[in-house]
Amino acid sequence: MALKRMDNVGIVVEDLGGTIDFFRELGLELEGRATIEGEWAGRVTGLGDQRVEIAMMRTPDGHSRLELSRFVTPPVVADHRNAPVNALGYLRVMFAVDDIDETLERLRTRGAQLVGEVVQYKDAYRLCYIRGPEGLLIGLAQELS
Repeated sequence: MALKRMDNVGIVVEDLGGTIDFFRELGLELEGRATIEGEWAGRVTGLGDQRVEIAMMRTPDGHSRLELSRFVTPPVVADHRNAPVNALGYLRVMFAVDDIDETLERLRTRGAQLVGEVVQYKDAYRLCYIRGPEGLLIGLAQELS
């Protein structure tokens, strides 16, 4: 059987409400919230007894999702929020936007900070990285026409 699609990207956070608000401001829609717990969940993650609050955020086109998770138990054991762009592992989530300047202006009101600067790649894109809620690394790309 062939791969159907990438379903979602999971991000672990401490402030679930604030992170939901940030991604809503970016333009994602809250698809739903739930608490996940029980023996079956611990078997999937290998964490045993766990309790996790999750929120599923959907892009406006309906094709991509972020699963935001706040672990109640067990406690978080590592923190990669301040890792530089060249750190090993998952790097960032990149979003295509209509207007990078307007998007930056809106997200700054939610605490977003520009990592470097907004740059233009040939005549194709304007790009930047920002640190969003809890230091999450997020890329923005504006296609130039």
